[in-house]
Parts: sequence; C-alpha cells; structure tokens
Amino acid sequence: MLDVQFLERCNATLTEAYRLLGEAEVNSVHYDLYRSAIIKEFEVILEQSGKLLKKVLLPYFSSKNALDKLTFKDIFRYASNHDLLTLDEVERWLLYRDNRNLTAHDYGFDLAEETLPIIPEFIVDVARLIQVIKENNATKR
Repeated sequence: MLDVQFLERCNATLTEAYRLLGEAEVNSVHYDLYRSAIIKEFEVILEQSGKLLKKVLLPYFSSKNALDKLTFKDIFRYASNHDLLTLDEVERWLLYRDNRNLTAHDYGFDLAEETLPIIPEFIVDVARLIQVIKENNATKR
C-alpha cells in the first residue's frame, strides 16, 4: 500500500503558502517567505509525485528494472496510456516538470514569479493524483 500522507501534507502546505502569499504585501519579507515556500513545495511535490506514480505503474511492467529506466516524463506518459491520468493532465505535469527544471537552475525573482500563476491548477492536479494513487491502492488490496 502506497502512503500518500507526505504528499497530502505537502499539498496542504503549498495551498496555505499560496493563500498567505495572496494576503502579503508585495516586496515584503512575508511575500518573499511565502513565495520561497511555494517554490520549494512545488519542487518536493513534483519529485514525490513521480516516485509514487512510478510505484503505481509497476504492475504494468515486466520488471522493476524496465520501470526504473523511465524518465519522469515517461512515467506520466505511461500513466495516460493506462488511463490513470488524462492527456490534458499529463501535458500539464510535463509543463510543471519543465518549469521545475528552470527553477532548479535559477532561483531568481522573475522565475519564481513565472511559477506562481501555475500553482492553483497544480494544487488541483496534485489532489487528483493523490486520488488516483488512493484508488489504485484500493483496487490492489
């Protein structure tokens, strides 16, 4: 059984940081604090999402070695192939990953500000992924 508690907690933290960012005065220390928290949670959630979804896909592969060769993007593409996620959801996850790769190399203000507009939809997509993982757990008992 896959444990999604950490992913749920990260998404709750991201949601709250995003809410508080909306209440903070731009150019304040609080705004910077919440923006930094959002970017970090975004990164952590992406990594956890890929790892958990990979485990969900294991029954669809002949071996763990075959699964281990997949990239993050491949994992999400296979999830669509097996009707775990829609094509639209997968496309968004691939865009999230591209955005994350940029934030990993440039923690500048402008890049962080480019990430903020995608966060509301990301929060929804994470909740949907958690639901998919939970449903998959229920069918494997």
